[in-house]
Amino acid sequence: MAGFKIGRVTQDIKRELSAILRELKDPRISSMLSVVKVTVSNDMSHCKAYVSAIEGTEKTKESVEGLKSATGFVKRELSNRLHLRKCPELTFVADDSIEYGAQINQLLEGLHKDASEKEGL
Repeated sequence: MAGFKIGRVTQDIKRELSAILRELKDPRISSMLSVVKVTVSNDMSHCKAYVSAIEGTEKTKESVEGLKSATGFVKRELSNRLHLRKCPELTFVADDSIEYGAQINQLLEGLHKDASEKEGL
C-alpha cells in the first residue's frame, strides 16, 4: 500500500516542480530546464530531482547551482501546493539525458539519410 502513495507523491512532486521552475526568476536557471526524473525515499524525507537543459551540460550545471540557492523557496511552494505533512528535503542533480537523446536522434537521422541515398541509386 505504501508503494502506491510514494509513486503518487513522486508524480505529484515532478508535476509541481516543473511548474515552479517556470516561475523562478534566477538568471542562472535555464528557461528550457525540464525535470527528467524524481525519486523519493521510502520515508518521504528526501527527494532527488534530476534536471536537464536543452542548452547542454554546462547550462544544466549552472541551473543546478541556481536551484540550490532557491531550494528554500521551492520547498515552501511545493509544501503549499501539495499539502504534505512534511515536505521532503530537495536535492537537485544535473542530468544530461536530453542532450544524449538529441545526439541519438541526430545519429538516427544520419542513418535514415544514408539509407534513402542508397535507395535512390
